[in-house]
Amino acid sequence: MAQTRQMTEGSPASLIFTFALPLMIGNVFQQLYTVVDTMVVGKALGVRALAALGAADWMNWMMLGIIQGLTQGFGILMAQHFGAGRADDLRKTVGNSLILALLSSVLLLGLGQLIARPVLLLLQTPGDILGNSLLYLRIMYLGVPIVMLYNLSASILRSLGDGRTPLHAMIVAAAVNIVLDLLFVLGFGLGIAGAAAATLIAQMISCVFCFHHIRRIDLLTMSRQDFRLQKGLPAHLLFLGAPMAFQNAIISIGGMIVQSVVNGFGVLFIAGFTATNKLYGVLEVAATSYGYAMVTYTGQNLGAGRIGRIRKGMRAALLIALATSALIAACMLLGGKGILGCFISGTPEEAAQTMHIAYYYLAVMSVCLPILYILHVTRSVIQGMGNTLLPMVSGIAELFMRALTAVFLPRLIGETGIFYAEIMAWTGAVVILVISYFVVISEKSVSGSS
Repeated sequence: MAQTRQMTEGSPASLIFTFALPLMIGNVFQQLYTVVDTMVVGKALGVRALAALGAADWMNWMMLGIIQGLTQGFGILMAQHFGAGRADDLRKTVGNSLILALLSSVLLLGLGQLIARPVLLLLQTPGDILGNSLLYLRIMYLGVPIVMLYNLSASILRSLGDGRTPLHAMIVAAAVNIVLDLLFVLGFGLGIAGAAAATLIAQMISCVFCFHHIRRIDLLTMSRQDFRLQKGLPAHLLFLGAPMAFQNAIISIGGMIVQSVVNGFGVLFIAGFTATNKLYGVLEVAATSYGYAMVTYTGQNLGAGRIGRIRKGMRAALLIALATSALIAACMLLGGKGILGCFISGTPEEAAQTMHIAYYYLAVMSVCLPILYILHVTRSVIQGMGNTLLPMVSGIAELFMRALTAVFLPRLIGETGIFYAEIMAWTGAVVILVISYFVVISEKSVSGSS
C-alpha cells in the first residue's frame, strides 16, 4: 500500500517540515530539468535562443499556473475528506476531479494554440526570436493533458499526506529530461523543439509513475459510481479550483506586461532577464513546498475540526520559511554569478553585459526573498481553510503592483527599475493576505471548534 499521513496529531513544525522536505527535493529536481533546458539552449544555441525561451516564459507559466490552480483546488476538498475520515466522499471527489481535469485540459489545449501567436505579437516579441518562441509554446501546449494529469495525481497524493511519491516521480523525470535534452538538442540538432519535447516526455513518465502508486492505495479503490458526476460536487470543486486558476492567470498577465516592457530593452537585456528568471523557481522552491504542505496540513485539521492546530502550524511554518529564505538568499548572493554563467554565452562583451543584468536582478530578488516566503505560507493556509477567493484578490493586487511598477519605474530610474516589479507585487499581495488570514481564522474559530 502507498504511504498516507495524518497531520492532525503531533508536532506541527515537525509534520510541516518533514512533509515539505520531499516536496522540496522533488521541486529541486523539477527545477533541475528546467535549468538544464535553459543551459543546453543558452550554451548550444546562443543568446537569441535563450531570449526566445524568455519571451515564451510567462505564457508557458500562465498555462501551468491555471493547471496547478485547478488541481490544487481539487486537492483541498480531498484533504478535508481525508482528515475527516470520509472515504466514500474522498473517492467521489477524486473521480469527479479526474473528469473535470480531462475536460479542462482539452479546452486549455485548444485555447493555448489559438492565442499563442497573437499574444506574442501583443507583447512586442522581437522578430528575430518570435519564430522560436512560438514553436516552443505550440509544443508545450500540445502537452497540456499530460501536465494536467501529472498535477492532478500529485495533488491527490499530497492531499493524503504522501509527499514522497511525487519526489520519486520528479527524480525519474529529471533524469529522463536531462538525457533527452542532450540527445535531442545536441545529438539530433532539434533546437528549441527538442528541449520542449524532452520536457513533455519527462512529464508523461512522472504522470504514469504517480498514477501507478495511486492505484496501490486501498482507500482509493475506485468503482464506476465514483466517476459519475455527483450533484453539486463539480460546482464545489470548481468553486475551489477556479479562483486559484484565475489567481495564477492574472499573476501571469502581470508577468506578460513586465515581459513586454523588457522586450523593448533589446535581446541582451532579455537574455539576462531570462537567465535570472530561470532561477526564480530555485529561489521559491522551498516556498512552494511549504505552501503545498500548509494546504494539506490546514485542510486535514479543518476537516478534523482542529482550528487551534492551524494557528500553531501557521506560526511554525512562518519561522521555518523565513529561516529557509535567508539561507537561499545568502547562497544566491555568494554563488549566483557562477550559476548564471552556466546559461550565458556569446562574445566577451555580450556575456559581460548579460551577466551584469542577470546578477543585478538576482541580487534584488534574493534580498527581498522573505516577502515571497511569507506570501506562499499565508496564502496556502487561507486556501487550505477552503477560502480561495481572498487569495484571488491578492493575485489581482499582484497584477496591479507588478504592472504599475513595470510601466512607470523604468521611466524614473532607467531599465533596472523593471527588477522591482516582482518585489512590489509580492508586497502588495502579502498585505492583503495577512489581513485575510486573521479574518478567515477568526471566522473558523467562531463557526467551528478550536
